[in-house]
Amino acid sequence: MRYFLRVLILLFSLSSLGAMAEVNINTADEAGLQQIKGIGPSKARAIIEYREKNGPFASTDALVNVPGIGKKSMEQLKPQISVGVEPAKAVAPVAPAADPADKAKKK
Repeated sequence: MRYFLRVLILLFSLSSLGAMAEVNINTADEAGLQQIKGIGPSKARAIIEYREKNGPFASTDALVNVPGIGKKSMEQLKPQISVGVEPAKAVAPVAPAADPADKAKKK
């Protein structure tokens, strides 16, 4: 029975590793970025500094612009990261069209 329980726990823990969520590189703090395999404290700080200076990442591929992260690193990082959903842009209000009845009253 103990053996069965150990096997069950092992299988459960292995299955949860594959189900880890992507980390949003536009919103994650330093600790959150360090959850990404291959990102330590210095790279996490570099990502945050880049983001603060240049604004949010438009795509995950833009992470290669961060010092210390190259194309080879991106191959490992890409399945683990996201940039989230881009927020909808605000639309300026449109003035209502003139009522033809108003024109007739002014004549």
